[in-house]
Amino acid sequence: MGAAHGGWRTLHYQQVENSFTQPNAHICQTMLSWAKEATQGRQTEDLVELYCGNGNFTIALAENFRRVLATEISRTSVASANVNLEANGVTNAHVARMSAEEFALALKGEKEGRRVAEMALDEYDFSTVLVDPPRAGLDEQSCHQISEYAQIVYISCNPATLAENLTLLTKTHDIERFALFDQCPFTHHCECGVLLTRRQPEAPSQS
Repeated sequence: MGAAHGGWRTLHYQQVENSFTQPNAHICQTMLSWAKEATQGRQTEDLVELYCGNGNFTIALAENFRRVLATEISRTSVASANVNLEANGVTNAHVARMSAEEFALALKGEKEGRRVAEMALDEYDFSTVLVDPPRAGLDEQSCHQISEYAQIVYISCNPATLAENLTLLTKTHDIERFALFDQCPFTHHCECGVLLTRRQPEAPSQS
């Protein structure tokens, strides 16, 4: 289930064995509700999502944006995400099988091919990026890449690497919201959600 405006709506997900999925369904509902609330009011803008997996956040957040472009490197996860988009009647999202690094090159016009052409990048107006990276977090180049967006939603399964990434991201963005989700009770593992908003440049002082 995921939160919807004015109440709750049921979301349907295909979970494929040996593919990454959220381990705790109840806590996942809470995470999706938090992410939906954090990204409200952007129906005229577009969302880009990196590491989208089976479309867990893609499906829940699609109604908050004009369109969603999600990327994922795993062929199995991309296939599952497309099944889930159809099962939930989501028509404003496209899932591309592409790594975050390849996507960065495509945005710069340094990568071409069928998959890049299918994305039709020129038609998007991205205001928000959502990342849900592996436990290793993001490398420095990826942090610089996502810092170009006005709003960042960072979902992390490793607070240590999240803290490292935030030292870079907070050079350009302010932390607006922070949430902790206990996905794996009775273990040291936990999930975090962070909303960051880009700071406006300071006006030059008047002499």
